[in-house]
Amino acid sequence: MPENKDFLFEQERINRVIDEIDHKISLVEAKGGALKHDVVSLRKTFWDDVTVNLDEPDDVIETHTSLRQQSELLSERERSHGLIHKQLANLQRLKVSPYFGRIDFQEIGEEKSEDIYIGLFSLMDEEDEDFLVYDWRAPISSMYYDYAPGPVKYRAMDETITGEMTLKRQYIIRNGKLKGMFDTGMTIGDEMLQEVLSNQANPQMKNIVATIQKEQNEIIRNNRKKYLVVRGAAGSGKTSAALQRVAFLLYQYREKLQADNILLFSPNQMFNSYVATVLPELGEENMQQSTFFQYLSGRIQNEFMLEDPFSQMEYMLGVKRDGDYYSRQKGIQFKASLSYKNLMDTYIDYLSNEGMTFKNIVFRNEVFITSEEITAYFYQLDKNISIPNRITLVKDWLLEQLALKEKDERKQEWVEEERELLGRAEYLKVYKKLQKEQRFTEDTFDDQEREEILLNKWLVRRRIKPLKRKINQLAFLDVPKIYQNLFQWPESQDNMPAYWDEIAYMTIENLKNKELLYEDATPFLYLKDKLEGRKSFMNIRHVIIDEAQDYSPFQFAYLKMIFPYSQMTILGDVNQSIFTHSVNNQSGLEKVDELFAPNEVEEIRLTKSYRSTKQIIQFAEDILKGNNKIEPFNRNGEKPSISVVENKAVLHNTIVTKVKSLLDNGHQTIAIITKTEQEAADAYRAFEEYLPLHLVKKETNSYEKGVLIIPTYLAKGIEFDAVIIYNCSNDVYVEDDERTVLYTACTRAMHELYLFSLGEKSALLNDVDKNKYRE
Repeated sequence: MPENKDFLFEQERINRVIDEIDHKISLVEAKGGALKHDVVSLRKTFWDDVTVNLDEPDDVIETHTSLRQQSELLSERERSHGLIHKQLANLQRLKVSPYFGRIDFQEIGEEKSEDIYIGLFSLMDEEDEDFLVYDWRAPISSMYYDYAPGPVKYRAMDETITGEMTLKRQYIIRNGKLKGMFDTGMTIGDEMLQEVLSNQANPQMKNIVATIQKEQNEIIRNNRKKYLVVRGAAGSGKTSAALQRVAFLLYQYREKLQADNILLFSPNQMFNSYVATVLPELGEENMQQSTFFQYLSGRIQNEFMLEDPFSQMEYMLGVKRDGDYYSRQKGIQFKASLSYKNLMDTYIDYLSNEGMTFKNIVFRNEVFITSEEITAYFYQLDKNISIPNRITLVKDWLLEQLALKEKDERKQEWVEEERELLGRAEYLKVYKKLQKEQRFTEDTFDDQEREEILLNKWLVRRRIKPLKRKINQLAFLDVPKIYQNLFQWPESQDNMPAYWDEIAYMTIENLKNKELLYEDATPFLYLKDKLEGRKSFMNIRHVIIDEAQDYSPFQFAYLKMIFPYSQMTILGDVNQSIFTHSVNNQSGLEKVDELFAPNEVEEIRLTKSYRSTKQIIQFAEDILKGNNKIEPFNRNGEKPSISVVENKAVLHNTIVTKVKSLLDNGHQTIAIITKTEQEAADAYRAFEEYLPLHLVKKETNSYEKGVLIIPTYLAKGIEFDAVIIYNCSNDVYVEDDERTVLYTACTRAMHELYLFSLGEKSALLNDVDKNKYRE
């Protein structure tokens, strides 16, 4: 950067801003120190300042009030100290790089233009009450992302402000020093984006506020419809934009929206770690994060052994394609479909009149209410009452019967026997518990008859309590059996897909063994919630679904049901579909028109890819047979290479040599991507003696720098400096529906891509123009 007049002016301004930041830091630290002293002091003297007297009822009330007041005072001080800590962290971040952009804006009707500097957070000059830095989420900052110099406008407080942008400037500031600045007519100048994209991949995703593109800004600030669907090519910045969107929503609606009101469904545990630092970098707390499987598992774990999606994937990618394979594949595809949901809805209507199955109510190994009696009571209730409401009435009836049973049991011999067997320690425990409940005084407990009555009540209640809890949990409803009966229901035999008999047999056998296939998990919970009553999440106001192409239509319908009042941001790319249910347009992403009302949905498409070099993108899109045109960002690199080797020894030696060369060239994240987890484990054993390796499994929770061996489906959403496709031979990537799997693997590479084939390369690569790779 030449030492020109503008450069010197901008560096001087940075220095002034940093001086102001230092001043604010000193003030905040002083305030924080005082608050910390208050918190420590309050904790030490908490009980000294509380009046404890339990002698009289009025004293108890006074003690409770005193405790509450002291606790609220401590909580208030701790909250204030937390806010001070957050403010201090934000100031420290600003000090490193106070801002990244500037626009000069003259509002219509105003004589002078205003210099607007844009950074991570707002900063005011308290003396002049001027903004030194505007938060990138502020309404006025949107012009930086949306316009070139010329006529501009922005929305603020339901009003449109118009004017003229006379300058747009971008900065690269490191540790308070101006390293570069660019005047540009584009949203983000190529120089700045090139500088960011040329860096190495990082084990944790970074915020992109300095390089947000216009189309990404549209995603971030969009709040027009209930459902926002973002379709974007690999590396188009879908996830990054969605995370900045969360930060924007928390800023825009800070009075009524908290991080705990937002839920991100991510593809795997490692991805959760990968994105964990983005929001804290932006001064916000992390939202709730989960995988869809974690949600399913939490609801199902006590009823079945649940297959995870990666085990399903291993089966579908790894087994020989014979009759069993195709029956499982057809089962997965049908159970993922809206046709299966419609079948289940018809079945639930049928259950309203007949077919419900209940469990016997058993006390001390004896049935005291049979399943037939429960069924009879259920179907004698008014059929106009919904099934969940009838189940509630059944529950209330069972609890009434249990209360009568409890009274009868107090007179039974087993109670007297248990009373006589009470040890001294347990007797004293019961005595204290009953005394606490104010059931007697010391004098009355000396009365033997009174003592026996109270002990009998306590002993029966103790034995009844677990049964009462199960009834309250609706455990008397046999949902597994009801689901199993669906596959033997006569009406389910009509218009069924190919292999239906095999699908039904496989499902029933698994259910009998207390095993639930992954494709059955969502339909099972759908049935359970329809019978027991919807389990909706009232506190979740916004749901983000990443890698949405891997969600089935049925899963989308279920998510819509359990989050009825939530807005959703849905991110996906059908070209990166890796699950079997996604074949033949069975991805939920392709069914949004059927799932959501048209007036509730807005769709944005991102066609430009920023992650990979131009050469990698052009190579990868040919794997898709030209179905989708992807616009690569203009960043050049080496063409991908395909190397065919004759045996495993040569394959392993060649890959070891290539990895060492990449490490020597400064690459910090190198992924050896295999098709399956089994193939990854085999490769790890072959390489561990020669390379520093991390083997990534489905249980892996964090993404680390270095050389990783990882199956394709766990690499989704993550990027690496260089990627090596372990074996792209014709007997590994075989079927046409595996194109998207291979495409997904290749598009993880930022800078370099190498494919190795043990024997003849996959026919899926025959569609790639030979001018787009090296051999």
